[in-house]
Amino acid sequence: MAAVIAHVAPDAVLLTKIDYDHGLHALHAFADLIRAQGHDLPHAFALRPNGGWRTGIDMTGDGRADTADDAQGYGAFAGAGGMAILSRLELDAAAVRDFSGFLWRDLPGARLPRVDGALYPSDAVFGIQRLSSTGHWDVPLRLPGGGRLSLLGFYASPPVFGGAHGRNRLRNHDEAMFWVHLLDGTLPMPAPDGPFVLLGGSNLDPHDGDGKHAAMRRLLAHPRLQDPEPRSAGARVAAQHPASLGHRGDPALDTTHWTRAIGPGNLRVDYVLPSADLTVRGAGVFWPAPDDPLAALLGPREDPPTRHRLVWVDIVPP
Repeated sequence: MAAVIAHVAPDAVLLTKIDYDHGLHALHAFADLIRAQGHDLPHAFALRPNGGWRTGIDMTGDGRADTADDAQGYGAFAGAGGMAILSRLELDAAAVRDFSGFLWRDLPGARLPRVDGALYPSDAVFGIQRLSSTGHWDVPLRLPGGGRLSLLGFYASPPVFGGAHGRNRLRNHDEAMFWVHLLDGTLPMPAPDGPFVLLGGSNLDPHDGDGKHAAMRRLLAHPRLQDPEPRSAGARVAAQHPASLGHRGDPALDTTHWTRAIGPGNLRVDYVLPSADLTVRGAGVFWPAPDDPLAALLGPREDPPTRHRLVWVDIVPP
């Protein structure tokens, strides 16, 4: 994965599902691996994720209060499955906005799980339940000319598991809708007022697989955003796998290679969406075709280090 990042050579990259530790030792060690491959990203940033953040109460209604599912976000230990930013550009840490403590119930139109009309498992759960399964951040980068470019990062719950009441499916929908409401100015916190890039893993395809796809389509169509529709030759070839047959979305836009016999197939669930006021020079997904020598960077075809592919967008700095 370090070799892939070094090859693409981004100025800033959002990493997802990377465990958090208090001193960011793992993150700095990964940055060292990237540096050893020839690309230096000296500025590192991460906050404690909601993954593994213990609540001490039964959050799922299964009669237990100390499982990985009873944390604010799924995780067997504090810091599990977090996210982080590595950057060539300096980060303005003092101006970071962390929305990860925002309560799910406070989202306009929140789709909270209910059984027979009552909140499930209890009103008390949603008195403390955060919306973000991992986090929602606004992290400004300092540009060489003195300006700022905000990175709006998130990593959402998968829209599966979570019980028959659809807890994860509903939460996944609302984690995407958080950005719609923030950009619309309908949340207690101000909308970003400068150029920004919304990026991260929504675990939600706009057409295929599990989940409430309308939320992703609404975000992609937001007037303050633009969708460069990053593509790859590798995704187009990989979509010929039986698991992806019958999909409605453009297979060249896929960002994950899921080949289980019973599963969603390949999907577009990773996004880099610049604000509408930015000029886009190019976009793509690092997913070389199988006959491309660069495909070796992805690792063994049937057992890669990650099924997700790196999405990149090249923008003109404001």
